[in-house]
Amino acid sequence: TSIPGPKSRELAERRSNAVASGVASSVPVYADKVDGGVILDADGNQLIDLGSGIAVTSVGASAPKVVEKVKEAVEKFTHTCFMVTPYEGYVEVGEKIAELTPGSFDKRAALFNSGSEAVENAVKLARTYTKRTAVVVFDHAYHGRTNLTLAMTSKVMPYKQGFGPFASDVYRVPMSYPFRDADGMTGQEAAERALLLVEKQVGAENVAAVVIEPIQGEGGFIVPAEGFLPTLTKWCQDNGAVFVADEVQAGVARTGKWFSSEWEGIEPDLVTFAKGIAGGMPLSGVVGRAEIMNSVHGGGLGGTYGGNPVACAAALGAIETIEEWGLNERALEIEKIIKEELGSLAESSPIVGELRGRGAMMALEFVEPGSKKPNADAAKEIAAKCLEQGVVILTCGTFGNNVRLLPPLVIDFDLLRDGLRVFVKAIEEAGA
Repeated sequence: TSIPGPKSRELAERRSNAVASGVASSVPVYADKVDGGVILDADGNQLIDLGSGIAVTSVGASAPKVVEKVKEAVEKFTHTCFMVTPYEGYVEVGEKIAELTPGSFDKRAALFNSGSEAVENAVKLARTYTKRTAVVVFDHAYHGRTNLTLAMTSKVMPYKQGFGPFASDVYRVPMSYPFRDADGMTGQEAAERALLLVEKQVGAENVAAVVIEPIQGEGGFIVPAEGFLPTLTKWCQDNGAVFVADEVQAGVARTGKWFSSEWEGIEPDLVTFAKGIAGGMPLSGVVGRAEIMNSVHGGGLGGTYGGNPVACAAALGAIETIEEWGLNERALEIEKIIKEELGSLAESSPIVGELRGRGAMMALEFVEPGSKKPNADAAKEIAAKCLEQGVVILTCGTFGNNVRLLPPLVIDFDLLRDGLRVFVKAIEEAGA
């Protein structure tokens, strides 16, 4: 049918009478069945999925091992609350995530539901451990939708508009953004620029945590220049601050390593994770140095649904799938294919500024011809053209001028190339 088809339009009408208008959707079709990079909608249309529910269904939206373990868990019990009657699945996820995250030191973990919760609890842990309050974040950051994480998030629309006042003692400094930084600026120089502001405007002795996405997600898939992250971690070590790597979007095999921090060889004090960890089930957490994780009093961390037994089972299934199917290696194959199909566009298209990212987390930044001025209209037009041809892509970026590619790591490579070629044609038409 047309997109959206009659059944999707009917559901949209029902939605308008039942769902708050503030809950928006970027694609106007209603999913009926999803897996392996294909979305089957309510009208029977098949769409190529290059978004994975925003990097969530990395192992597929109905991965066999995840489905199997979820069924087994549901048949036993759906909930007891780990804070009341604990269970093995929570413990097993904690053991596994400590094994997979960077750092050979003794670790502990705490599980929650959403990425926002994970980040908020990482800040609570850092403040308790250091007995300080200031939190340093970066331009273009996205950390969540709770009050504290909105304060930590950079972009106003649609995330922060009208929702203030926000939590205090959060300070924003410049990110390393190679495409927009001064030519030749190194990662170390960009870090020193940011840290000078921290020292002069916040005071090193007041900083509880430096929180950063090793590869920024919503802000535009910005990969900092080499040396930026190690310089930040060294400063934290020297000044008694906690370095928190927000790996909610870039973690769990998305970039070709279990966690994107590994690309720079850094060992964060705390790592937050969510999205791809449980194959689509709601699960998040914080893992890190035992002395930091154990610094909070008993009962200070938790939540009714945190580490739900069914979600924990799904996580164990997802982790097993990544290991057995070699999905870290597959993410790197996806990067290679994306570069093969799109790599020449930065030179050939007047509206393409840069192709960047790692693994199956890649983005194109669109600009006005002959400049670096952000071109949000082009990104929006291209996403719409792709949807018309049955390809789902997502926009992002502080300026709304990026298209991000987040295919499932299990996507068929021919299907991926098919979707990318639709994307290329849309770019060529928009730039003509």
